[in-house]
Amino acid sequence: MEAVVKNLERTMELLAVSQTETVQRWDKQTLDRAFQWTQYCEHVYTRFHANPTVRDILEKQLQVTNESLRTTFQGYTDFTFSDLSQCQHLLLVGLLNNAAVPSSVIKLLFDTRTVGGKSKDATGHCTELIEVKSARKVLSAIYLKRSTSFPGPDVDVIGMTLMEILDTLLSPASGVSKVGLAEKLLDNILQTCGENEIFSGVVAAALLSRKHNKTATTAAATTTKMVSEGVSLDFILVWLQQHYSLLQHMCSTLPIGLLMDLYQQSVRFRVTYRDMLKQWGSQLEYDMGEGEWVQMYTTDGVSFKTLSDHYRSLLGACPSTKEDVERELTELKVADGDFDVGGLSVWGDLLSELNKV
Repeated sequence: MEAVVKNLERTMELLAVSQTETVQRWDKQTLDRAFQWTQYCEHVYTRFHANPTVRDILEKQLQVTNESLRTTFQGYTDFTFSDLSQCQHLLLVGLLNNAAVPSSVIKLLFDTRTVGGKSKDATGHCTELIEVKSARKVLSAIYLKRSTSFPGPDVDVIGMTLMEILDTLLSPASGVSKVGLAEKLLDNILQTCGENEIFSGVVAAALLSRKHNKTATTAAATTTKMVSEGVSLDFILVWLQQHYSLLQHMCSTLPIGLLMDLYQQSVRFRVTYRDMLKQWGSQLEYDMGEGEWVQMYTTDGVSFKTLSDHYRSLLGACPSTKEDVERELTELKVADGDFDVGGLSVWGDLLSELNKV
């Protein structure tokens, strides 16, 4: 019994430490050991919760340990005997609410192959925590703490982390795709961070992480990985289409060069991006007094110059894209009446602008 008491004391200390900056030094081995100890405590609860004598001994020791930890850890919350039944859950809550947790540990928490040798239970808790927005909190904390500009290494790390979590949730290899949970994860992060340039950058970095991921694997592993990555990529693009204002913000604020990278990488993005350019053009009205195309009735569009810059980049993407874009603009001009006089068709004026040397 002395050994059991000592082990419980160490686990309580571990749970307290999991909510401090010490976790910055944690790695896979540390995380595995932490989950093994919390599983041990759950086993102790199962074995002794109905034994009044042993339970009384353990409860008294818990009180002593609580008093000690209260003096060591600021804001420490007392640990009760009933808490032993959910030690893994408490460890996960502590980690997911701790902004000091490194991205590498967050990835491990969502990797069904790694956590504590009992990954199914641990991942089940992670799934539950996504639903109650704890995963949002940890990614938002990383975002608020580390992100300053895009493109940049900090945003790239967050984007890659986000994509790898989505890979885990949506992977066909996991047996059951958790599309609903993945949607909740993105919705909750958006709810916290809002539609701003850095969050748009995180989404773009997640999408572009596939372009830079060139790790060597076996043929079979490569095939499985490509399927998973394709699912996650399409999932984010579909989600963006459902949050159109964020998609507009992303396309209007990100560097055009990065949008061209996305354009070349994804057929779905090509269609969405071209449709958005046409929408931006249709929102422009000709101001007779100023002699130029302007946004009069909306604030979610772009200027004629910006629209021209986007189309000019498309024309330089590749010969086939240039032909498609010129054909599309010509058809739009014809639909407007095929006038060659300035100010009558935004598409005609756009073609004239693009044809300037």
